[in-house]
Amino acid sequence: MEQPVYPSSNPDFARKRAELTPDILNAFKAFSARVFASGALPEKTKQLIAVAVAHVTQCPYCIRGHTELALNKGATEQEIMEAIWVAVEMRAGGSYAHSSLAIDTMNAAARR
Repeated sequence: MEQPVYPSSNPDFARKRAELTPDILNAFKAFSARVFASGALPEKTKQLIAVAVAHVTQCPYCIRGHTELALNKGATEQEIMEAIWVAVEMRAGGSYAHSSLAIDTMNAAARR
């Protein structure tokens, strides 16, 4: 049987992180809690942003976790899908914008 690329998250991983670097883990947890707390943006909006960013970074754990958190904060399935479409457009937009590097290289090669 083929082993999955990403192992399922489990308590052993969390325990190992805590054992190896407890101070850093606690600082990260506190930072994360503060980042996702209501402020100028409500928690639901922050989770929708996180869903979009998770799709751009392509982190499967983040996609699942922040989708669940967005739902828990009151996001609708349509809002989540629209956030994902924003990520798709931004990711594609980056490729489009960076095509100028290839065009510039082709133009330079043609001038030689």
